Amino acid sequence: MSATAVERSAPRGTTGPRGRRLVGLVALVVVLVAGAALSLAVGARALSPGEVWHGLFAGHDSDRRLTEIRLIVQTVRVPRTVLAIVAGIALGIGGALIQGYTRNPIADTGLLGVNAGASFAVVTVIAVLGFSDPFQSVWFAFIGAAVAGVVVFGLSSIGRGAGNPLTLALAGQGVTVFLAAMTTAVALSDQKSLNALRFWNAGSVAGVGFDVIWPVTAFIAVGVVLALTTLPTLNLLNLGDDVARGLGVNIALSRTVGIVAITLLAGAATAACGPIAFLGLMVAHIARYLTGPDYRWLVPYAGLLGACVLLVCDIVGRVVVRPGELSVGVVVALLGAPFFAALVWRGKFRSA
Repeated sequence: MSATAVERSAPRGTTGPRGRRLVGLVALVVVLVAGAALSLAVGARALSPGEVWHGLFAGHDSDRRLTEIRLIVQTVRVPRTVLAIVAGIALGIGGALIQGYTRNPIADTGLLGVNAGASFAVVTVIAVLGFSDPFQSVWFAFIGAAVAGVVVFGLSSIGRGAGNPLTLALAGQGVTVFLAAMTTAVALSDQKSLNALRFWNAGSVAGVGFDVIWPVTAFIAVGVVLALTTLPTLNLLNLGDDVARGLGVNIALSRTVGIVAITLLAGAATAACGPIAFLGLMVAHIARYLTGPDYRWLVPYAGLLGACVLLVCDIVGRVVVRPGELSVGVVVALLGAPFFAALVWRGKFRSA
């Protein structure tokens, strides 16, 4: 019996799977709002709720202390909070999509080479053109991520294994290794590029202004819209290519739209804050545990979970080494590495 039939056959007086999933979405939104409020208050200088309110809505003030609070809230904490939410949504949705399209439970957005492409583009423009402005480098990072995604998709679409998820994974791994080697070669030949790469690879949502966040958000919004349009088709693709083709799915078109969506989401997020490892992998599995395999629910859950996890990890990074900070990419990796090991252990345990 299908999930839809089960939902229809549930007694009217009880909460069915759809109701529980809606409650879960509302709960995630509440957690996200609470996390955003906490993000505005926590940092090297802790602020009270009243000070946060003043920093958000008060105009120019002659009081030096209140002016300082307003600058901290509006120019430092609001941008990094917004970027953490936007990038978390993008990486969460991207992680769920890439696992669906490759039918690989340990796939991550880095599989398409977008992280490696962005890193290579950043160090190259710094070494060759001498750019140091984040607004300039973010565009080259996005272009590098997009080109890498197109190359991977192109390589996986030719030859005898064209369109096969395994071919996509192998092409992505090959391009990633090649670009990583080229990135290292460029960085080692230029000290400025090496310094930029060290900061870039850590992954951070700090120090990025709205001049970068708004264009990145626009690309992510397009990626989210494309992703949402592919969800019914993605459910059919996970039944197998032959079944999906028999049900009238244009497999080549569906995969193309899906890969474009993933490239926009992961490329824009990576361009703004650097590579954030394990996030998409983690939240996709958590979302699947909460919702089941239906991508119409799994993907929205993964997006909200990605935003919550990235926001909480950023807050933790500000607290654990105060008055200094740990980059959010480091905190996510510290959380994600044991999670990944647990997935491997569970897989071996189940197969034993």
